Amino acid sequence: MTQLMEKALAEVAKLPESEQETLAAILLEEIASEQRWSDSFAKSEDLLEKLAAEALEEHAAGRTEPL
Repeated sequence: MTQLMEKALAEVAKLPESEQETLAAILLEEIASEQRWSDSFAKSEDLLEKLAAEALEEHAAGRTEPL
């Protein structure tokens, strides 16, 4: 565990139990959210690569316009 995390947890330990529970729930939800994003990107990596290649082809063929 990093020093910063240890410091944060030491400060959390000083809070009332209800506030500790609230912070723990927020932290766990944030971790779960990050995992969902990571999973989503991992599953779409091939599709994103294909779409990027198609966009580059269209640009090289002159079928795109500047924004």
